[in-house]
Amino acid sequence: MGLDKFYKNSAILTISNLITGFIGFAFSIILSKKLGAGGLGLYGLVMPVYSLLLCLTADGLVTAVSKTCAVYNSKKDYRNLHRTVKVAICFLGLWSIAVAVLVFINASNISSFFIKDSRAADAIRVICPALVFIPMSAIFKGFFYGFEKFTIPAGIDILEKCIRVTILLAVMAILSVKNIKGAVTTAYFALAVGESISMLMLFTAFKLFSRKLVSVKAKVKNPLQLLTDILIISCPLSLNGFLSSILNTASTLILPRRLISSGMSYDTALELIGKFLGMAMTTVNLPFIIIGSMMTVMIPDMSLSLSKKDSWSTENRISQVLRASFLVGLGTLIVSVCIPKKLGLLFYSRDDLGQMIMAAGICNFISYVAAASFGILNALGKQNVNLKNSIIVSVESLLLVIVLTGIPGLNIFGYGIAMVIASITGLVLNMHEIRKVCEIRLSFLKGLVFTLFGVTGYFCVKLISNIIPDKLIVFDVLFSTGVCFLVIFYLTRMYNYRHDPL
Repeated sequence: MGLDKFYKNSAILTISNLITGFIGFAFSIILSKKLGAGGLGLYGLVMPVYSLLLCLTADGLVTAVSKTCAVYNSKKDYRNLHRTVKVAICFLGLWSIAVAVLVFINASNISSFFIKDSRAADAIRVICPALVFIPMSAIFKGFFYGFEKFTIPAGIDILEKCIRVTILLAVMAILSVKNIKGAVTTAYFALAVGESISMLMLFTAFKLFSRKLVSVKAKVKNPLQLLTDILIISCPLSLNGFLSSILNTASTLILPRRLISSGMSYDTALELIGKFLGMAMTTVNLPFIIIGSMMTVMIPDMSLSLSKKDSWSTENRISQVLRASFLVGLGTLIVSVCIPKKLGLLFYSRDDLGQMIMAAGICNFISYVAAASFGILNALGKQNVNLKNSIIVSVESLLLVIVLTGIPGLNIFGYGIAMVIASITGLVLNMHEIRKVCEIRLSFLKGLVFTLFGVTGYFCVKLISNIIPDKLIVFDVLFSTGVCFLVIFYLTRMYNYRHDPL
């Protein structure tokens, strides 16, 4: 029943996240049309700074609160659970407000000295409220995940994304935004408003749900102890995210400078960044929603298994997640290699993205399994190991970006090569730690079998794509992609039915 529940929750979250992902993907398509490649490049330069700031206010909260709530829920100790949520809201509310105020005051300096583009200042100012709203939302999401109530935050996420797209289109239409600066600022304004609405809806759902909980008698913990329980889990994750984001942000911000050093103009560099990171990478990252959903469900699930010292369930879950991550990455690789030009035409109405989408798919293949391995370390409580490995990978990626993207023959593709090498490094380091807890059985025969499954999926996509006329591009892409994933997962299921699990 536990296995069925895990897959059921993963499926529910995946479906809702796919809807959210498609809405977010539509948002990126709208951005590409409203901003153009150059504007999308500037938008992409602001995003890592925004992500870095979120690491200071929200990173690790969902994991920490969901793990804590899962344990309290199993004991029906709802009194300490409620006190934990209240303490987290008070402490992190004050902290996030302080960070947001400092960022707002220094927006001009951040845009001038770090992004090296003064047009980003207004965009940085309008996202400051989101630095407060998102930590509050993370606490409420962690609460619901701890109770395995994934549909509530998922439904709110879907609504929030719809509101964000509506706000973007409405503001651009009303103000008749024409320049890049105004368009990028409007995009981040829509993001901030969407996050505020999401937080209010999550808070309302939390109040309604928590009224139904009747606690058993239990010793009431000191507020400081409750806060410490949260910070012990979230601080290493936050530090991990912050340091990794600093290095990743440096990689992104240094990218236009390295491209310029290879002989191109600043505008051309921004366009290349917009095409590769804003369009091609966004396309091949869409199936990562499946991996993210499994990671979210896995954390409270494995927390209970570890608390019960159920090593068999823990090892089985790790094997399932690694295998599923590999198959999702394999399917994404096949589709991006077989029909890259059609993906560019369908999503962005551009015929110059084929080569970039193919390269992004190849570069992103290993990152699916590598990302899952980082999530597994978090679920195992190995936050310190995760921090060490993340820093190693991020430093390596930064150095590789500096070296490779400055080579004229590679330019933006050097970023992809750096990502491949860094992903392999992260996977090797993480698997070394995971195998100390879980025996992962690998063999040449199994590698050959999964390669054959991939080849089968490749020929299926090629056959379908050649048969369906080009004018039916929507049906072509959706059908061939669906068949590819179904073939790979079905063949894998049949193989696992007759053999030992991976």
